[in-house]
Amino acid sequence: MELPVLNRRLFTAIAIILTFLASSGASASAQEQSIVVASTTSTRDSGLFDHILPLFTTRTGIEVKVVAQGTGQALDAGRRGDADVVFVHAREQEEKFVEQGFGVKRFDVMYNDFVLIGPRGDPAGIKGSPDIAVALTSIQSKKAVFVSRGDKSGTHFAELGLWKAAGVDIAAVGDHWYKEIGQGMGAALNTASAMNAYVLSDRATWLAFKNRGELEIVVEGDKRLFNQYGVMLVNPARHPSVKAEPGQRFIDWLISPEGQQAIGEYNIDGQQLFFPNAEQKRS
Repeated sequence: MELPVLNRRLFTAIAIILTFLASSGASASAQEQSIVVASTTSTRDSGLFDHILPLFTTRTGIEVKVVAQGTGQALDAGRRGDADVVFVHAREQEEKFVEQGFGVKRFDVMYNDFVLIGPRGDPAGIKGSPDIAVALTSIQSKKAVFVSRGDKSGTHFAELGLWKAAGVDIAAVGDHWYKEIGQGMGAALNTASAMNAYVLSDRATWLAFKNRGELEIVVEGDKRLFNQYGVMLVNPARHPSVKAEPGQRFIDWLISPEGQQAIGEYNIDGQQLFFPNAEQKRS
């Protein structure tokens, strides 16, 4: 028996509404299973996230969107509530972030080191120096061109600390040899390659960098070049929009044996880029 026209229209309308509600619910569910991680350019440019994030998503069903920028900008994103998790490498700034109530707790995740890159011609005469402060002093005294990220990133903070250790007031330099570009690590390396200049880089991005030109590592191994990474959940008490549960699941996975193994297994041409150390010390 055919339904009256009015009943058929009512039935169709109800079906459309139910379909819409079901799709909306699915979209909301999918949205809840995604997080935003504000991180550094080094974790992206090195290829680490391309290696570990598919493993995490397969394990949990949670998609991770990475916003890669300087550490200072990533922390600012967390302060605004524009990210669920912050994964960076400037310990002093990270601890301040937590102390001020923007982050819940900080965890060590992994480390590598910084390296001083320079032209093969080595105009500052520093290649092989075991002392980064002595090397920077020589660069300054000989006015050899140095490229600085100048972007309030973890690498930039580290660079400024090293100049200070060398007794050089870089803010007062004002010479043409010191070039601040206000960009990420890849751009800084490209600029240094084009100018045959010195530049401080995290080792992971350097190993992944292809446009080396005449550049090579000139100083490495000084304990002051140690580079620790930490991760923090943005405080949901300050920003209720933070996806605390999936965000914490990401952190828990990073510092778990499975996540730590994934980080340690990542390499380029047989060279390990990051060394997991979450279990050694948690703060």
